[in-house]
Amino acid sequence: MTASSDEPPAEDRAGPPLGPPAENRAEDRAENRTEGRAEGRAELHAEPHGAALGTRLNWLRAAVLGANDGIVSTAGLVVGVAGATGDRTALLTAGLAGLLAGSMSMAAGEYVSVSTQRDSERAAIALERRELREQPDAELDELTGLLADRGLSREVAREAAVQLTERDALRAHARVELGIDPDALAEPWHAAVASFLAFTAGALLPLLAIVLPSASARLPVTVCSVLSALVLTGWWSARLGAARAGRAMLRNAGGGALAMAVTYGAGSLLGAVAL
Repeated sequence: MTASSDEPPAEDRAGPPLGPPAENRAEDRAENRTEGRAEGRAELHAEPHGAALGTRLNWLRAAVLGANDGIVSTAGLVVGVAGATGDRTALLTAGLAGLLAGSMSMAAGEYVSVSTQRDSERAAIALERRELREQPDAELDELTGLLADRGLSREVAREAAVQLTERDALRAHARVELGIDPDALAEPWHAAVASFLAFTAGALLPLLAIVLPSASARLPVTVCSVLSALVLTGWWSARLGAARAGRAMLRNAGGGALAMAVTYGAGSLLGAVAL
């Protein structure tokens, strides 16, 4: 019997295709995996790099060092006074005087230091601007040599120097030749305020530890609090510098303990002589 003329062709009876051909699906999966890996790499490398990271680490190190200085210097001062007298008012007066003097000294010193650095950076950029205006060919050769010294072939270094010069010659020379970012010059007031706050935060710990407890407990409380804080700042400074924490913690705590022992001994001696 022959098939009826009304029966649909075989390809129609099979129904609509279930999806794209197998080779297309494989290509789509490969493309998705590639995009996923690219996104993953982008996420992994989303952390700050270069100058931004270096600037942040420098500020963190400065804050840790400022706090550490406030802890040690104020602890030495109040423990020395405690060796001479147990009067709470005398301890509070000495501690506050040390806190204010130390924080203001740190802020003023940091302001002067960073202002000098900023003036030097501006002078170097001004000199580079004049050289670019008066000797553009020599500056282009210099930039080429600097890039070649970093591992580029002479041809590639020349092409890179030409492109950087065409885009922003001053910025290129400031970063490659001088190591200065014209958009991120040192800020004296930021440094001064940061140093003031870091020192004050560190100095408050020994001041409160020597004033708040009772007369019999104030010295051991102060010593334990100070040593604990110094261990913490030692660990944090080592972490920032990717160094071994144990040695930094021991060194930090040992220096603070020595400072308190010396000042307490001197205060006790002076107190005994005065009596």
